[in-house]
Amino acid sequence: MRRYFERYLAGALGLALILAAAPPALTPLEIMERVSEARKLEGSEAVVSMRIVSEKGEVRDRKLALATKLYDGGKTEKRIYRFSAPPDVAGTGVLVFDYESVPDDIWVYLPGLRKTRRILSSQRSQSFMGSEFSYADLNIPATSDFEYKVVRDEAVGADMCWVIDVLPKADATREAEGYSKKTYWIDQEKFTLRKAVFYDAQGRLLKELVSDAIELVDAKNKRYRSMRMEMTNKQNGRRSIFESEKFVFSPKAKDEYFTPAYLERP
Repeated sequence: MRRYFERYLAGALGLALILAAAPPALTPLEIMERVSEARKLEGSEAVVSMRIVSEKGEVRDRKLALATKLYDGGKTEKRIYRFSAPPDVAGTGVLVFDYESVPDDIWVYLPGLRKTRRILSSQRSQSFMGSEFSYADLNIPATSDFEYKVVRDEAVGADMCWVIDVLPKADATREAEGYSKKTYWIDQEKFTLRKAVFYDAQGRLLKELVSDAIELVDAKNKRYRSMRMEMTNKQNGRRSIFESEKFVFSPKAKDEYFTPAYLERP
């Protein structure tokens, strides 16, 4: 009996030491804060193809240039999208000031009207250039606007992910985004979004996002980017695909890119 007790005690102490040495588990909020931070690059420039597929399989292809840069010590990410093809959208531009904790500023320049219009924060559920992505889908949401719950671990391909339910805290956030709930699959190593599903105001499945072709783009800060995102609308059958044809980590992207004046430049 004494030997059994000694072995039991030694095993219990060994387990205690292992548990004491293990890093503490992250809370759901801490995970999402890490995701938000991991999405931020000092700067980048890219050429992106945008494909819109109708419910009948009809395809519209668009091409755009994208540039991003961090300001205010990383608290603001500025982005500009400039469409170059096809001719009916060439010259169209979108400028985004994506703030960390206050409503974003978004401007859209329409060359046919020679006019820039502003998208209000309450309108961020609007479609981005006719795609199944909304402006809200492309921005970095304020983590404080949502409640988070880890519901399980699940693999996406070879990557183990946390599956996290995301619920808006306020009716204003729910109405602005157009979602009653989102569920994210977050890579447990890279802190990147690998998959997401979105539910409409009535709680019905609305859209599904698949994010793949993940590449390390900033080795120093361990920042990864998805080079291909596909959003499928489960209610109307339409799909939209964003695919980076060229992506360059560019901390010194020109400041002039991120101004309304540049947005309206021919």
